[in-house]
Amino acid sequence: MSRHERGTPEDHQGQEGGPSSGRITIYDVARVAGVAASTVSRALSQPGRVSFETAERVRAAAAAMGYRSATIKRDTPERRSSLLAMVVADIANPVFFGMVRGAERTAWHAGYTLLITETQESERIERDALARVLPAADGILLTSSRMADSSIREIAKQRPLVVLNRTVTQVPSVSSDNVRAIKDAAEHLAGAGVSAITYLAGPDASWADGIRWRGLREASIELALTVHRVGPHLPTLQGGAAAAQSWARHPTPGVIAYNDLIAIGFIRAVTAAGHRVPEDVCVIGFDNIVDSELVTPRLTTIAAPLVSLGSAAVNHLLRRASRNRPEDAEPVQLPARLVVRDSTRNAAGESGN
Repeated sequence: MSRHERGTPEDHQGQEGGPSSGRITIYDVARVAGVAASTVSRALSQPGRVSFETAERVRAAAAAMGYRSATIKRDTPERRSSLLAMVVADIANPVFFGMVRGAERTAWHAGYTLLITETQESERIERDALARVLPAADGILLTSSRMADSSIREIAKQRPLVVLNRTVTQVPSVSSDNVRAIKDAAEHLAGAGVSAITYLAGPDASWADGIRWRGLREASIELALTVHRVGPHLPTLQGGAAAAQSWARHPTPGVIAYNDLIAIGFIRAVTAAGHRVPEDVCVIGFDNIVDSELVTPRLTTIAAPLVSLGSAAVNHLLRRASRNRPEDAEPVQLPARLVVRDSTRNAAGESGN
């Protein structure tokens, strides 16, 4: 793995006489040159892909502002580097372990090395990281990207790219079936006698968060449930503790969390406050991380095929790279399954897994 990007300015250092912040990015250069950031990247790393006039304007703006790029460059734009870059939102989040492992194994068997970079849930860091790796990588895997769809489509024009854990129109993607999975979770709670569910939302910019909430709203109509949403929250234990405070103001007998970390943080907070799980509130998480079996009570959760998601994303990426055309843009969806444990009442009388 590459070292984590912590917002350090090596790639964007201003030389003496630059702005007082000492940090110049390609977005600053793009603003001065009057072009898109992607054009700046191409002009500086692959000037043959833009007009001479544009390349000169970008170089002049970069020189005047003291922008210095430290990205890795190919000997020639056409030469294959045998490197794939995987961009993840939070390397400390256990949900990414399986995806990284599946992607790395598949890339290795195909003769590629997988580079990992972390964005710390930050769109700005994600953009900066992509500007650095784009000239070097043969393909990009964007995992739980926080960028806008239009930005992702622009990057996909420059390199073969697959989005993981999200769908973007006109861009190949691989994800689990979030809508079906969360409907299964709602049906399980309804079968346990739950009539009202609170959804503990994740990050505001998360595509998965939005699609899961949409699925829950559809389930509420189909099953005659009352649902409401609290958040956004950080996808962490601390985010779950904050969600517990919101839930306590309008408690419901059922809770579905954006991910397992939020669910576990929620369970710890509500039990510390004197509530019982599942007697007072049934809780379902998402991702089936290892900790979901270690918390008390053991967490009912939705298990996505994480290793298979990473592997499928690399295969999808390599197929697109070999054709050098933006084909196969239809989303690939893999099924998820509900794993019933102790944090929900089981209406069918079955024991938890």
